[in-house]
Amino acid sequence: MRLIGQGKRLGAAAAGAGMCEKTARKYRKLGQLPSECRVEHGWRTRDDPFVEVWPELRDLLVVNPGLQAKTLFAELQRRYPGQFADGQLRTLQRRVRVWRALEGPAQEVFFPQEHFPGERGESDFCHLTELGITIAGQPFPHLLYHFVLPYSNWETGSICFAESFESLSEGLEQALFTLGGVPQRHRTDRLSAAIQPPQCPEEFTRSYQALLRHYGLVGEKIQAGQAHENGDVEQRHHRLKEALDQALMLRGSRDFASRGEYAAFVQALLAQLNAGRTARFQEEQAKLRALPARRLGAVKRQRLKVTPSSTIRVQHNVYSVHSRLIGETVEVRLFSDRLEVWYAQRQVESLPRLRGEYREHIQYRHIIDWLVRKPGAFAHYLYRSQLFPSSHFRMAYDALAAQQPERADREYLKLLYLAARESETAVQEALRALLDGERPLSVIAVEDLVRSGQRLPPPTAVLIEPVDLRAYDALLEYQGVAS
Repeated sequence: MRLIGQGKRLGAAAAGAGMCEKTARKYRKLGQLPSECRVEHGWRTRDDPFVEVWPELRDLLVVNPGLQAKTLFAELQRRYPGQFADGQLRTLQRRVRVWRALEGPAQEVFFPQEHFPGERGESDFCHLTELGITIAGQPFPHLLYHFVLPYSNWETGSICFAESFESLSEGLEQALFTLGGVPQRHRTDRLSAAIQPPQCPEEFTRSYQALLRHYGLVGEKIQAGQAHENGDVEQRHHRLKEALDQALMLRGSRDFASRGEYAAFVQALLAQLNAGRTARFQEEQAKLRALPARRLGAVKRQRLKVTPSSTIRVQHNVYSVHSRLIGETVEVRLFSDRLEVWYAQRQVESLPRLRGEYREHIQYRHIIDWLVRKPGAFAHYLYRSQLFPSSHFRMAYDALAAQQPERADREYLKLLYLAARESETAVQEALRALLDGERPLSVIAVEDLVRSGQRLPPPTAVLIEPVDLRAYDALLEYQGVAS
């Protein structure tokens, strides 16, 4: 058509377009392009095997639109044995797909949202245990408090171990101070640490309300079971996990020497991801409100009385404290990863916060003074398994039980008492030396090694006797004589 418009003869134009003159004449006469002359395919190329049973299937779909074509096909094979072959399943799947598109129920619509700089931040907890991170060879199950600005996709996060208010509070404050400002709104999912149950008149918990007031934030929550309403941070969960997994592959190892080293690795990756969002992030920063002069430092405080067993119960978990505090009321300050015990305006303990519920953390140093005086209580002590600080102490108890069963408890408690008074590491090294050397185990032998100050060889020191090669010469001489 272009060549004809330029004044070319029909034959020349046809040759230039790569078609015969007769075909070119046809299109010139029609005044249409080949694609415009195509006849729509509205007939079937083969018989429909489901034409007779389709009314039954349609009735089933009207009642239960969620039925899958595979389920319907299995039902047809049950009702009409031998009539439908397995290879016809795809035909039925296409038929059901067409019915859903033309006659089925309306599907859920996801409405794209317009975001504005500095308007909102979203946060949620992201589970990272599946990445297989280890700290010094030990599994490291953990979460990441994840904060995202939807407009620029700028993100940050902090490692935590539970979806508690302490983790939420510390994570949000860390995110805002890293961000350098405060957006207008903060959206979370329905965290029990922040959102009240539906039957409560107040929308948020008092602690979370205080946190929002301190930073001048307007709190938002999503509807129950509608995670897509927090879609930006949910999508960033997936992308961040993927990026972490790839970075760990490049690193060549998922083991870190310490939690601090792993945290630095995560922060370096987040900085790398944020590097490509500078332009929109600068727009965000221009709209952010100023930070308050100080952090709120929201810490949950509880006043608890120390029980006669020298323990306190915090968040359904049991912790031991020194027996001197029995009968006294102490203040417990809960942080995301630890709890502090205060008495008379002094911090007397800092204990690792247990993950989960109905667990216990018993420190033998807190109770050994009286347990060594009551050795009979050890055999059936409720938290007996907590009184083996390491595998060497457990092996030492088993060895004592084999040597003198009737005195094993008493002797083992003396070992614990020695560890509390001298050095747990020194006692453990002495136990290792005696057990590895297959020497008799006793409190006196351990005490002598500890107080002698003798430097014991490390566990990696292995002595291999030199090989006498003359034995091979003798073997060769023997073979020569035998031949």
